[in-house]
Amino acid sequence: MLKERMTPEELASITGYSRQTINKWVRKEGWITSPKPGVQGGKARLVHVNEQVRAFIRSAQRTETQPWSNATNDTSLDRLLMTLVKEMTDTERKQLASLLLRDGITGLLQRLGIRDQK
Repeated sequence: MLKERMTPEELASITGYSRQTINKWVRKEGWITSPKPGVQGGKARLVHVNEQVRAFIRSAQRTETQPWSNATNDTSLDRLLMTLVKEMTDTERKQLASLLLRDGITGLLQRLGIRDQK
């Protein structure tokens, strides 16, 4: 999940892009950054993950090949679910999290008609 401020390494890990790609976007798109506390030398930066950054990452992910569209890619359920969650807006993610916390996985499966109600 995206936090308010993240290192390029953290963004890379979540999005599947490389740290170098994230740093290129920071420069090219003019994303706001600040020094990472506790690191001397000024090179370690935190990216301010505002709506501009979120929108750019979502649009960039949509242009990539989706894992379920290529048989040679990893099509595990974990990867599929993570890709779908990354495509959601913040509001959608919050609503999904709320549903899972309120109803649990059993409630979700019942809503989808996968599990019979007891």
